[in-house]
Amino acid sequence: MKRSQINQAIQTAEALLVELAWRLPDFASWSRDEHARLAERSQWLSARQMGWDVTDFGQGDFAAKGLTLFCLRNGLADQPGERPYAEKLLFVRPGQETPFHAHHDKLEDIIVRGGGTLCVEFTARGAVRDDAPLTDDAITRVDGRAVPLYQGPIRLSAGQSITIPRGVQHRFWGEGEMVLAAEVSQCNDDHRDNHFLDGLGRFSAIDEDAPVHRLLWNEGGAT
Repeated sequence: MKRSQINQAIQTAEALLVELAWRLPDFASWSRDEHARLAERSQWLSARQMGWDVTDFGQGDFAAKGLTLFCLRNGLADQPGERPYAEKLLFVRPGQETPFHAHHDKLEDIIVRGGGTLCVEFTARGAVRDDAPLTDDAITRVDGRAVPLYQGPIRLSAGQSITIPRGVQHRFWGEGEMVLAAEVSQCNDDHRDNHFLDGLGRFSAIDEDAPVHRLLWNEGGAT
C-alpha cells in the first residue's frame, strides 16, 4: 500500500470517531518523534500489537479488500502477568471486504458500535480446527439468539454483536455507511493466528510516497 493510502484510511477513521464521540488513548495520536521520545512505552505497545493497523491483504485494492483497525489493549498469550484478553476497533467501509479467514486459538465477539450495517458470512470450507462447527445445523449467537452459521450473510446493526466460533472461516464487509465495530477476544496474535482461505497476507508492504500521519503498531517499537 502507498503511505498516502494508509494516512487517508486513518484520517477517515479518526473523523468517524469524532462524529460518533469516541475517544482513543493518547498513543493513538503520537507522532514519530513522540514514539522515539517515549521509546520504552512504544516498544511495550508494539510487542502487544497495540495501535493503528491498515492492510489491503497484499491485494493492492484497498477499497475492495482492506481493513483499518486500532488495537486498544492486548496481552501476550501464556505469559504470567499478561492480560488474557484483547480489544480492537474495526473501521469497515461499505463494500470493503475482510476476506475469509479463521483463528485457531482466538474466540471473539464482534460488536457494531455505530455507523452502517456489518455483514458477516461463514463457510464450512477451510476450517483450521478439528472441533470447528461445520454441520448444516451449526449455530452461532447474536446477542444470545441462535443463528444458523451457513445460511448466508448475517446483518448486524448498531448495538448488535455476534460470536465468531474458533476455527471457522468468516468474512465481513460494510453496507450503507462506514461501520465502527469492536472486537473483544482472547489475546490476539496477528502474526500467527490468521489463516486465510485463499492464502492471502495479513500485512501490506508500504510504498513511502508521503510523510507518515500515524505510525502503525508494527512500526512504533522500532523507532
